[in-house]
Amino acid sequence: MKLEVQVISEERIKPSSPTPEHLRHYQLSFLDQLSPPVYMPVVLFFPTEPDNNSNNLLTRDQRLNQVKKSLSEALSLYYPLAGVVKEEELCVDCNDDGAYFVLAQANCNLSSLLDDPNPNDMNELIAVAIDDDRVAELPVGVKVTFFDCDGMTVSLCLNHKVGDALSFFMFLTAWAALSRGETDITPPQFGVGKLFPAKELADFTAKHGIMKHDIVTKRFVFDASEIAELRVKYEDKTNIEYQRRPTRVEALSAFIWSRLVAVTHPKGGDNGGDNNAIYTVLHAVNLRTRTDPPLPNSYFGNLNRIAVSAPPLEPENGSYKIVTHVRDSIKRIDPEFVKKLQQEDHGHLSFLKQRLAQVKKGEVVSFSFTSLCRFPIYEADFGWGKPAFVGSARLSYKNLVCFFDTKSGDGIEAWVNLRTEDMAKFEADEEILAYVSPKSKRVNYSKSV
Repeated sequence: MKLEVQVISEERIKPSSPTPEHLRHYQLSFLDQLSPPVYMPVVLFFPTEPDNNSNNLLTRDQRLNQVKKSLSEALSLYYPLAGVVKEEELCVDCNDDGAYFVLAQANCNLSSLLDDPNPNDMNELIAVAIDDDRVAELPVGVKVTFFDCDGMTVSLCLNHKVGDALSFFMFLTAWAALSRGETDITPPQFGVGKLFPAKELADFTAKHGIMKHDIVTKRFVFDASEIAELRVKYEDKTNIEYQRRPTRVEALSAFIWSRLVAVTHPKGGDNGGDNNAIYTVLHAVNLRTRTDPPLPNSYFGNLNRIAVSAPPLEPENGSYKIVTHVRDSIKRIDPEFVKKLQQEDHGHLSFLKQRLAQVKKGEVVSFSFTSLCRFPIYEADFGWGKPAFVGSARLSYKNLVCFFDTKSGDGIEAWVNLRTEDMAKFEADEEILAYVSPKSKRVNYSKSV
């Protein structure tokens, strides 16, 4: 049965206390400018089941009021999220307009979605469509959806122009803690705009890779045993510097990248493609730990950059070097790299423009990886227990792979966003099918509309 969600109400949740006048202008940073104008969505599933938590007996209205009240309190701490993004003016107008909040009712039981989570369904559970024009101005969107038999979802979307993944979970964690009644909340630190002043970008655009149509998202689950095999497979024992076994994310991203290359790289030029194209792997890297001195993790905003590597398309001397190449690219994002970003140095921007031109010409094919593993994604307890499942949504960004821990914490879910043609090949790839958990094979993908 197709999931149908009926919107009951839409409103703005304002901060519990007004933003002081001297904080009304929140300056965007150079790193904010480089971030794509997209929403980062997360959907948390809360089934109503008997347990030892008496708050599970709360009525729908009581839960709803608890969520809204705590959201209002969280917005007072994270005041830019209650404002309006004005990208052309390189700022957020912190006018206390409030977070966009949607209340909805679904036409089915929550358990029917949990039996076989489908990325396409998740888009019905977020406040604003991924390609909605309002995304450009709204810092945050929240949607609470109630299901038959009293299960519910709480979804949060954060505008990437105002924060990165760590910022997302800073806000979500604080919001949930306030909902539980906690008062000892670590306040966020702002000021990235001063650390990385905005620059004139001229003809650069951060929208490359965003497609409103012809994108398919599919969820692949890799169990701990399969990931352990991949860690052995991609271990490079010939490299003295990097003898440490690959992490779970390193091994899985290396494997998925190799299969993406295998199914998209033209063989013999039969499909008109360029066999000489460079295939790159992109990993998001947190800059907070790479500044000198390091910044605290409580710093809110976009404080990450992309490590770009171009591993060989074939094994070197019988050994997989993908992880080594990725580690080398990440290693280059050091305090000196960060210092150049902060200065009036246009080297990084020039590199991005050159690379964008190469991608447009087909000379470079990029696959991006972002990991939410080890983030407190299953710790968002609003007062009636932790979520039974956490998912994302069908995104509009091609060649993007997002990693999530499974509920148990030892497996990894890969949410893969590809063009329709590429996904058909990828999901049928024999090596992918050999490693992916049978449970995830039943998830159907669907096209963007």
